[in-house]
This record gives sequence, structure tokens and C-alpha cells, in this order.
Amino acid sequence: MDNAIVATHPHTHETAVAAEHEHVVLPQHRHHFETKEQQREAATFGMWLFLLTEIMFFGGLFFAYLLYRNWYHDAFVVSSNQLSIPLGAANTAILISSGFFMALGVWAAEVQKKGLLVLFLVLTTFFGVAFLGIKAVEYHEKWEKHHIPGAHFDVSEFINPQAYGLKEKPLAPDMAQKTQVFFFLYFAMTGMHAFHMILGIGLLFWLTWRANRGEFSSGYVAPIENFGLYWHFVDIVWLFLFPLLYLINRHPGS
Repeated sequence: MDNAIVATHPHTHETAVAAEHEHVVLPQHRHHFETKEQQREAATFGMWLFLLTEIMFFGGLFFAYLLYRNWYHDAFVVSSNQLSIPLGAANTAILISSGFFMALGVWAAEVQKKGLLVLFLVLTTFFGVAFLGIKAVEYHEKWEKHHIPGAHFDVSEFINPQAYGLKEKPLAPDMAQKTQVFFFLYFAMTGMHAFHMILGIGLLFWLTWRANRGEFSSGYVAPIENFGLYWHFVDIVWLFLFPLLYLINRHPGS
């Protein structure tokens, strides 16, 4: 009789045996992990290690910026006044909104609400694209003013600001050349940040496609959680970039 039951329900028997040894293999459970929880912890630990390397990378850029700002203070002050606070502030609000919807997306995945998860991922993507759009406007302005470091970099606006209707104090020609250092670091720091945003948006499209298929509706939320960590890291980097590049030593009314 028992043999007949096993023959009729072989999968029930196999699942029961596997459960006794705590090796129930779920669709997203990789064979080299003993349990789903172990797999989730390993993935989260790996993400934190990756973010640690990112912190060291951006930390080097921040250190270089602070060092050169101390060396070429006047050039950096005049250069930072070329940046648009309204555009920078708008991008800050946009990125915070994006991070908020990403946090809601993690929550929706954890409570297994497929529709809300897809919605929040789409909103996260929308605000991320909006951020890049405003950054493109800023870059285009620097291109028009010839403030991109290189052979065609124009320092006349810093040597004779009154001719351009600016209230900045004139810089000596040798110090005016140092403004290229500011703009090099500006493009390096914001460019690398934008590159991380582009990668993140690409991953968001992929995660949204998977979420729409229902892959995160059964309790398997590690990819969403780990991407959330990445996206919040990108948010935090910008929250340091904005005051350092846009706000320090700004003159009233400039």
C-alpha cells in the first residue's frame, strides 16, 4: 500500500525526504547553498562588499577635490559659482524621490504585491531618467561656455568677469588656468555618478521585466533588496556631491 502511494505521488515523497534534510530546492534556490536564507545572506554580503569598493573609489575622488580646493581656493570658488543651484537642487529632489520609490519597491516585493512593485520600479526609473536629463542640460551649458577641460577651455570669463556681466573678482591668468582642475573634477565626479545611474537604470528595466513576470511574488526578493542598496548608495553619493560642488563658498546673489 505504501509503495503504491509513493509510486502515485513520487514528488510528494521526494519533497518529504528533502524537507527532512532541510534541502528543499525552490525555483530560485541555487544548488550550492544549503538553504534559501544562506543564499540570501551571501548575496547581501556580496553587495555590501561591492559597495565598500565603491565607497573607496568615490572617497578618492572626494579627497582629491578637497585637496585641490585647498590649493586653488580662489579658482574653485569662482568655478563653483558657474554651477546652477536651481538645477542642482532640482536634481537632488528628483533623486531623493527616486530613492523613496525604490524603498517602496522593496516593501512591495517583501509583501508580495506584484502590481505595486512594478509601479514603484517604473517610478524609480522615471525619476532616474529625469535626473540624467537635467544633468545633460548642465553639461550642454558647460560645452557652450567652453568650460570642458582641454585645448579649447576658455578662461576669459574668469580673467575679465565684468565683461560677461559677472560680479566675481578677476583672477590672475595663472590662477584662471587652475579652474580647469575644478571642471575636470566636476566632470569626473558627476560623470562617474551619472555612469552609475545609467547602469542602475539598465538594471531597473531588467528587474521591472522580471517583476512583471511575477518572479518576485513568491518571497524571493534578494535581487530587489540588493539593488535597493545600490540605488540608495548612488543617492547618498549625490547628497555629498551637491553641497561640495554647488554650495560651498557661494556668494549671495550669485
